[in-house]
Amino acid sequence: MADTNHAAPTAEIGYVNGSADGWLQWDDDERVPELQWPQSVHTYSRMLKEDGRVSSVIQAIGLPIRRTAWRIDPNGARDEVTAFVADNLGLPIASAEPAGRPRSKGRFSWGQHLQTALLMLPYGHSFFEQRYRVVGEGRAARFHLHKLAPRPQKTIAKIAVALDGGLESITQNPPARTGTVVTGAKEREIAVSRLVAYVRDPEPGVWTGSSLLRPAYKHWLLKDEMMRIQAATARRNGMGIPVGTAANEGDQVEVDRMQKLASGLRGGMASGVGLAKGQELALLGVQGNLPDMQQSIEYHDKQIALAGLAHFLNLDRGGSYSLASVLNDTFVQSVQTFAESIGDIANAHIVEDLVDINFGPDEPAPRIVFDEIGSRQDATAAALVMLRQAGLLDDDDIVKIAVRQSLGIPAARTDTTTAEEGAA
Repeated sequence: MADTNHAAPTAEIGYVNGSADGWLQWDDDERVPELQWPQSVHTYSRMLKEDGRVSSVIQAIGLPIRRTAWRIDPNGARDEVTAFVADNLGLPIASAEPAGRPRSKGRFSWGQHLQTALLMLPYGHSFFEQRYRVVGEGRAARFHLHKLAPRPQKTIAKIAVALDGGLESITQNPPARTGTVVTGAKEREIAVSRLVAYVRDPEPGVWTGSSLLRPAYKHWLLKDEMMRIQAATARRNGMGIPVGTAANEGDQVEVDRMQKLASGLRGGMASGVGLAKGQELALLGVQGNLPDMQQSIEYHDKQIALAGLAHFLNLDRGGSYSLASVLNDTFVQSVQTFAESIGDIANAHIVEDLVDINFGPDEPAPRIVFDEIGSRQDATAAALVMLRQAGLLDDDDIVKIAVRQSLGIPAARTDTTTAEEGAA
């Protein structure tokens, strides 16, 4: 008999988001005004576009995720449901011979979606609005995924959060045209039921997420200043400053002539200058030693790479293979985790929504899966022989297909194709 004195709680007493208006995103712990949302979006955009090391860190994380093979795992779902989801997302079905790709024009593209979703790395968040198209009529009608329309970070004005920390909606700024607000344009509020939200390492109730670039900000700022000083130093002192000395002390007219002569000095094959006795003209550099800006710039470059665990980017001046391998292992694990996060969100809010709308909430749903980052190996003759001896390439068609997919081997030819080739 259940203990009625210890009934299971069915409601929350505490809260996550305590702001009065429900959408305030001010971070009390963020002391840099430029990094308070939404101003932070513009700051991170500058970092991404203006700094080669920042861009390389983001690409080093994003490209392996985009490059790995993504598939649809049946996960116990019916063949009809699995095929429907795979067709909508344009992804192959795991352990099944690949079918011909349908025409891509006007259809959803997983590759393009993945590229935009990965903008959560620099900005902390990436939102999409679901849109479907109806195919068929009556009971045969199906809602196909037409697009997941990106809602750019720079257009978002508000993020509404419930008391329990759950996302309620986002609000976009009024659309503008040629710099002026469209007549009658209003803010666009999009409910969570139509959203797919990718958020990187969020604190509870903070749907702006955490930018990968936040720890690198101070290093980017100081590096940028150091590079400007280095350029100014080269411009001002790189070739020395021409200095003319008059022969007659106190003769201001001669001093002015020497100053004009020094200012007009130019190098070249036919360059020359004539001086009277006692006059001097010299190129003078900086006296003493200048601070080593390059060393400071390289230090900040290394710290920016560490923000993304991309330690191997700091081995451009040499390093042992074993050290590079150890550092790469940590980086690959972080990339794998980012990819798993994207897969989990896509399964919950793309695949399951698609199944719920078309087949009902009780229908088992397939899952989006991907090859483990860095796991793919080149297929060699020796490896294939070992697989064959182990029976992995014989008898079981599902295992054969899975091995081909993991090794990137083309699909087996059908009997029809073989017969046609033999007749030819």
